[in-house]
Amino acid sequence: TQDHAQSEAKLREAMEIMERDLCQKHREATEEAQEVASELESALDKITVLESQHKSLREALSEQTTVVLATKEEEIGRLKGEVKVLKERLKCEEDKLHSVGLTSEARVNELEDLIRQGEHERRKMHNIIQELRGNVRVFARIRPFLPGEKSTDSITPLGETSLRLSKPNNPEREYKFSFDRVFAPNEGQDAVFGEVSEFVQSALDGYNVCLFSYGQTGSGKTYTMQGTGSGQMGLIPRSIEQIGQYKSTLEADGWNYSIHVTFLEIYNESIRDLLRESDEVFVKHEIKIGDDGNRTVTNLTVKQLDPNDKNAVSSVLQLAARRRSVASTDMNAVSSRSHSVFTLNLTAKHEERNQII
Repeated sequence: TQDHAQSEAKLREAMEIMERDLCQKHREATEEAQEVASELESALDKITVLESQHKSLREALSEQTTVVLATKEEEIGRLKGEVKVLKERLKCEEDKLHSVGLTSEARVNELEDLIRQGEHERRKMHNIIQELRGNVRVFARIRPFLPGEKSTDSITPLGETSLRLSKPNNPEREYKFSFDRVFAPNEGQDAVFGEVSEFVQSALDGYNVCLFSYGQTGSGKTYTMQGTGSGQMGLIPRSIEQIGQYKSTLEADGWNYSIHVTFLEIYNESIRDLLRESDEVFVKHEIKIGDDGNRTVTNLTVKQLDPNDKNAVSSVLQLAARRRSVASTDMNAVSSRSHSVFTLNLTAKHEERNQII
């Protein structure tokens, strides 16, 4: 009938419109995916160019090292931002392709491989910059005078990298020393950690890192490393906090992190476990060298730690503080009478890629 024919014509017209819309969406999604792939390949090309530039920089390294390093760090930050943006765009493209039933698993895997290559290059460049700045760096921190102490001008910071020493009874005789960084008495824990946080990133990238605090009794070594309970966190809790933030990011990409810590002190030439359950010291600890050349201390308490669990982190540090050997000195009413060593072991594993860091 005529009505039936008109209905069929309307249906055909509606189907043609839907087909045109689907084709248009498919073309748009394909073009955007191609743009993303092109930008990812361009980012990889940029990273390759940066690597070539670094090789030339190492050969021609001179007095301009500080300026060049700042430029490279800025470039790495920019690349990290680009990788993050590309990852977000990739996820957006996946959602669009899925909505029209055109998700391409092979293409997605290819793009994710490019992102992983970018992250690998980021780690490589970060380590190269640390080597250029110096694998071993020496900082000097000037402790402020405490209430009741006599103030003198025997130690004076001359800038961010030097200080002057003088004798109170002979101020005209002075000595100047240079360091990689000098922290004035008014600079807080955050300033100190800002200088060493790059080493924590190197540890997260799979390198061995050591932060060593040295000074006379009462100079603030324990305060710098552990901090206080009044919000002035030291290097140890701040490093654990940074590790926790990075751990959460990588776990979203399929990595599994396991973190184990030990804490010991060397007192009167003997080793004591600061994380032991009992107050008594019965267990004997020895330093052993394994077949792989690594040195370990026997019979230490090893605690697994979630860096994002602030109560657990605080509990470990407080337990170690209670176990420390302290006594009164002329410099400090309650002074640590031993050398302490806090060790944090990181293991990252990706099951799908069969990778372990």
